[in-house]
Amino acid sequence: MHIHILGICGTFMGGVALLARAAGHRVTGCDANVYPPMSTQLEAQGIRLIEGFDATQAEVGADVFVVGNAIARGNPLLEAILDKGLAYTSGPQWLAEHVLRDRWVLAVAGTHGKTTTTSMLAWMLEDAGLDPGFLVGGVPGNFGVSARLTDSPFFVIEADEYDTAFCDKRSKFVHYRPRTLVLNNLEFDHADIFADLAAIETQFHHLVRTVPGSGRIVANGAEAPLRRVLERGCWSELEWFGEGMPGEGPGWTVAGEEGEPARFSLHGNLLGEVEMPMSGRHNRANALAAVAAARHVGVAPAQAIASLARFAGVRRRMEVRGVVRGVTVYDDFAHHPTAIALTLEGLRRGEAAGRILAVLEPRSNTMKLGSMKERLPASLALADAVFCYAQGLGWDAKGVLAPLGTRAHVLDDLGALVSLVASTARDGDHVLVMSNGGFGGIHEKLLAALAAP
Repeated sequence: MHIHILGICGTFMGGVALLARAAGHRVTGCDANVYPPMSTQLEAQGIRLIEGFDATQAEVGADVFVVGNAIARGNPLLEAILDKGLAYTSGPQWLAEHVLRDRWVLAVAGTHGKTTTTSMLAWMLEDAGLDPGFLVGGVPGNFGVSARLTDSPFFVIEADEYDTAFCDKRSKFVHYRPRTLVLNNLEFDHADIFADLAAIETQFHHLVRTVPGSGRIVANGAEAPLRRVLERGCWSELEWFGEGMPGEGPGWTVAGEEGEPARFSLHGNLLGEVEMPMSGRHNRANALAAVAAARHVGVAPAQAIASLARFAGVRRRMEVRGVVRGVTVYDDFAHHPTAIALTLEGLRRGEAAGRILAVLEPRSNTMKLGSMKERLPASLALADAVFCYAQGLGWDAKGVLAPLGTRAHVLDDLGALVSLVASTARDGDHVLVMSNGGFGGIHEKLLAALAAP
């Protein structure tokens, strides 16, 4: 089968492309923005990439066009496909029909931590010899690719609540039909497609409805929205992590301060401890959820906990991009106020010495709309200085960040921002770059500016 993927360089659609290629299909694709790491992954697999969405691509001879959710009506290629009556489907639907069918799917859902938790879970199964397939919205360090197809019955997938395609406005994850489901957390996000938190909770309950009675849901008991979701109805085995449901006592828990071994317990019984390779209480919670989910497919908790010591992290999740003149530059995907605050907290606790210079691009649709702008100052409170790239924003970033006083710097010129950060940084500082996009190659530019005389 020849499939042509519209929006192929997105993390999800790029993963679909890799899986389709591994399954023996001929794969081509197009996108408006082609940049690493996805472009290099695809090219290494011999997948031809076309820049742009010219209508002539309708003649590439594809058996089916797989349409990413970033593709909207009015796109010239999509309009040509519709006008000619050509076969098309969404990425999640194609995945469900050609990859996930007849497999034991382990899905990780939640507003935050999906990529890290999915990567941890895939690595735990791999380290236990289960050889899982997987699709992650990032590149796990233990694997070097975002997606892999194997002969194993187990498939680990990051379950995103964003909508499926122009023709299917349900969340992507309703297509996956998991047997093991992790519900990490839930709060309002994606203001461009959801009116409020209740609308997202409804989609999460649609997901819960797809888990079989013999399946298992591992849910964060500290999250009131998740409790509300499950109170609507749950037909599967249910295990709580965190502190468990109020009145039910502890379920899966993790203890230990930053710098101490993380100690994992179930119903108060210690299962094991490990020096966590990633800082922050959020990553200890991610690890706890992964340990609980791995147990459902037969990985002993002690084995899963030991695997964490060899977990190599995920690209763009507190990834060190370089150290110049004693200044460390990090790349992180944080773009929601909660994720920003947790990332800063983890860095502050893990690296007590030195200042933190936070460099932020409010690039997500939610941030561009300004739906959470009032929460930004508090989320950045632990930074010693804040540099916000305001190009293209429809709201007053200077006014919003005014509560931070002289710590906040707002610029709409990327070159000027790089120069200011480089001139501000000094030996021992940590420059934390946060964006869910390429940010104009800022990491390389910062490192070069720091190295300049």
